[in-house]
Amino acid sequence: MRNLHPLAPVLGAFALAVAAIAPAANAADTPPSTATCEVNRPIRFSGLNWESNLVLAGIERYVLEHGYGCKTTVEIGETLPMLAALQRGDVDVTPEVWPGQIEGAWKKALASGKVLGVGHVYDAGEGWYVPRYTIERHPDLKSAADLARMKDVFADPEDPGRGRIYGCPAGWACGTLNDNLLRALKLDKDYALFAPGSGAAQKAAIVSAYKRKRDIVFYYWTPTSLVGALDLVKLELPAFDQAAYTCMTDPKCANPVATEFKPNPVVTGVNAAFAKDAPKITEFLGKLTVPDDAINATLGWLENEGKEPEDAARYFLKQYGPVWRAWMPTDVADRVQAALARE
Repeated sequence: MRNLHPLAPVLGAFALAVAAIAPAANAADTPPSTATCEVNRPIRFSGLNWESNLVLAGIERYVLEHGYGCKTTVEIGETLPMLAALQRGDVDVTPEVWPGQIEGAWKKALASGKVLGVGHVYDAGEGWYVPRYTIERHPDLKSAADLARMKDVFADPEDPGRGRIYGCPAGWACGTLNDNLLRALKLDKDYALFAPGSGAAQKAAIVSAYKRKRDIVFYYWTPTSLVGALDLVKLELPAFDQAAYTCMTDPKCANPVATEFKPNPVVTGVNAAFAKDAPKITEFLGKLTVPDDAINATLGWLENEGKEPEDAARYFLKQYGPVWRAWMPTDVADRVQAALARE
């Protein structure tokens, strides 16, 4: 049939060229291909009830759901019960394990062959703190041992004849450390070690005292938004001694000797059977490391904005792309980035 339009041959050629180009253009607009999870069930996370752990759990769950094509759940619990659950395979991943704080239990878990410690998430610390204004009022207070002559400064409102030290929330593994440290410093007769009912209650008590410029001495850990936000002084303890520390982590320690808290390289706890079934996910967890400034800024944002840990996880992912992209293959990172862009 004869062409009726003089430009028909040109238009036809143009149409063929557009048709050839279109697939490439469409491919560029197509989101990264979907992934199939290595395990055919939800991945179960330990939700230990403090901020940094819950933020880490949120970050890891988001990556696994949007980057690796997995479903996830979180089980809320305390440190030692969740370590037992990790050994049994009732949970698969504990985002934040402090081996130095649960030294004996962690060594037994590793020796069982049922648990792995992977990666180096960051370095954590612990100590007894007072506000700087307390030091300005009592400049001779420098070490934890100095508390022996200052029980009236930190009077227990429920037992005015004794002082009060705000220790770990009830049920936390650091309770054993603090109990033994109190005995090692010979403070157990003059001070009550008060265990708040939860991490939130502990934080609220500290912030309330700080706002009212009331003298308070308390246990806390880093990285946390609270230590970063308040002007605090860490009380001195004797130089770290491994043998003394090992005894301090034991509830049956007969004769505790005071020592500095152990520096804690935080690792990710993984059930060994899960690691075998999901080597790519385990590789991701092993590469996960968070710079101090990034975790501190994220926890500070959580504190200042009054948001939930899941919100802080998204904040981290949106703010620190170069950090988390190094933890995973490019195609996985692209899927995570695409999910963030859709929010």
